[in-house]
Amino acid sequence: MAAGRGINQILRKKFSFQTSASFLSKQEQDATASAGVKSLRALALFGAGISGILSFSTIASADEAEHGLACPSYPWPHEGILSSYDHASIRRGHQVYQQVCASCHSMSLISYRDLVGVAYTEEETKAMAAEIEVVDGPNDEGEMFTRPGKLSDRFPQPYTNEQAARFANGGAYPPDLSLITKARHNGQNYVFALLTGYRDPPAGISIREGLHYNPYFPGGAIAMPKMLIDGAVEYEDGTPATEAQMGKDVVSFLSWAAEPE
Repeated sequence: MAAGRGINQILRKKFSFQTSASFLSKQEQDATASAGVKSLRALALFGAGISGILSFSTIASADEAEHGLACPSYPWPHEGILSSYDHASIRRGHQVYQQVCASCHSMSLISYRDLVGVAYTEEETKAMAAEIEVVDGPNDEGEMFTRPGKLSDRFPQPYTNEQAARFANGGAYPPDLSLITKARHNGQNYVFALLTGYRDPPAGISIREGLHYNPYFPGGAIAMPKMLIDGAVEYEDGTPATEAQMGKDVVSFLSWAAEPE
């Protein structure tokens, strides 16, 4: 409407110029007409620019809702060419995974042997593996049996099959986390933003029962509940287990797991 009023004002001025044109010379009349045309062109370009900006904002908002809020970039200490992983952070991250994430997510590509020399000693890792029970066999009688875990065993699966996993998670199938930081765009930053990004939905946004609001997740509604809560674990080395610290550690662990070599 403001643009319309501006055009009317220019037209009125142009009309008044034309009314008094008889008192101007031919050269002055041409100059006046040229100025009016330039003003109209400038106003049209300005209006087109505003329309373009508003259209872009609308597209950006729709894209953000569909694909999720763009996550910040964080200064991961292991990203440099000559940098290496913080072994203490990987150990803490494994502790977070075991106590918080392993009950509903799997890591099918990682064995206990991979942890030796990275986060634990061989003796510590053997003791950890021995705490799980592995179905093995068949034995000489053709029967399956259970045995304590060993270094060559992979991390245990939380569910016996996909149907059980979906049933326990409201129909959603929890992803395998072995390669999660490579399987998602901007992986490390995305996983950290997702784990620490849960909040109450803004006004006007309703989330159906069983889902949780997280702006970094495509669509904003995610089946996985908030996993990281201050003090959810007690770190062996005494590091305060804040939400951000646990997020940093578990992402370090998952980043290493995606490239254990």
